[in-house]
Amino acid sequence: MTQTGKIKVLTMLTSFHVGGTERQVLNISAGLDPDCFDLHLACLRNLGDLRKHLDQVARIPRPVFDIGRLYSIRTMVEANHLARYIRKNAIQIVHAYGLYPNIFAVPVARLAGARVVIASIRDCGDILKPWQRWLQRITCRLADCVLVNADAIRETLIRQGYRPENIAVIRNGITPQETNPENRSSVRDELGLPSSAPLVMVLSRLNPMKGVEYFLDAASIVAAKLPQTRFLIVGDGAIRHELQDRAIRLGLAEKVVFTGLRMDVPRILAEISVSVLPSLSEGLSNCLLESMSAGVPVIATNVGGNPEIVEHGVSGLLVPPRDPPMLAAAMITMLENPDLASRFGSAGKRKIADAFSVERSVREIERLYRELVDGREGHLPLAAQPRSSARMSSD
Repeated sequence: MTQTGKIKVLTMLTSFHVGGTERQVLNISAGLDPDCFDLHLACLRNLGDLRKHLDQVARIPRPVFDIGRLYSIRTMVEANHLARYIRKNAIQIVHAYGLYPNIFAVPVARLAGARVVIASIRDCGDILKPWQRWLQRITCRLADCVLVNADAIRETLIRQGYRPENIAVIRNGITPQETNPENRSSVRDELGLPSSAPLVMVLSRLNPMKGVEYFLDAASIVAAKLPQTRFLIVGDGAIRHELQDRAIRLGLAEKVVFTGLRMDVPRILAEISVSVLPSLSEGLSNCLLESMSAGVPVIATNVGGNPEIVEHGVSGLLVPPRDPPMLAAAMITMLENPDLASRFGSAGKRKIADAFSVERSVREIERLYRELVDGREGHLPLAAQPRSSARMSSD
């Protein structure tokens, strides 16, 4: 502790673009007890739509370390700035989130004398190049703890050579958001959707690992059997135009709406019949958590942390990745059996409320910070251990 009695924490993100990691960090930042923690929220690029939401945590200093290539002179200069910032502000914990913050901040924090250094890895690394995966693994050896958000990621890292005793698991949490029923019809009007058409949604960044092309293939099967169905793809990314071209080739131009990035997801979820996550690789998906929290029945691929959220046949359906016929069959099952879909939606909503609240995530982060600062080497908080070896206290 410092003389003020607070633990000084510097958290580092790449940017404030809309994404699961970024939203989780903002939720944690807003939830940390200000009487116990003095938080500094750093980034490498001061960009992104989430910056406007930082007003709710306006008390937090937000330094920017605008690095260039990892081994450029500019990056070396920024590394020196970060080291001086850590020393000047007596930062005790440096907590980096993601590939480039991990590689940049972890060694600098260690050299600058931060008492505790934490790296966070929130996906299975399938999109990383071999050299990126290798460099992150080497860098994370300097960290006191590697924090992940799913058992599936922990198991992947262990297979890659990470030390099991250094990996902690704290799952994502979300805050349920209600929407005004009076605004619901305006979503359909705005998007040009029939008032009674069932809506199937993908909420995702549009990149190759999200499997949206397989969703479109499945949608063409569903549309042939249930022609009244419409499909929403909510999100943006590098392959949007490629996916739009694919939808046209599949004859879905009048049935698929690409909404782009939306900041009113709860309003859209209020109209959705089924939410689909067709990922080829996944950590712990906020999209699943948001959909289930809203009571929307979900279908997800059986990859990564998805089975840790969705219990097949109880709170949703799991299907193999890259399998449009199986995905289409699951969608048709949901659409043709509204009572079953409603049961899945209710079960999913209960599960998220019980096990994936922001309050729980904040408590577990606070406990992890305290125990690492107290120097309890080799001991990770009970809630931060994998489910296979420890149960959450409320289970």
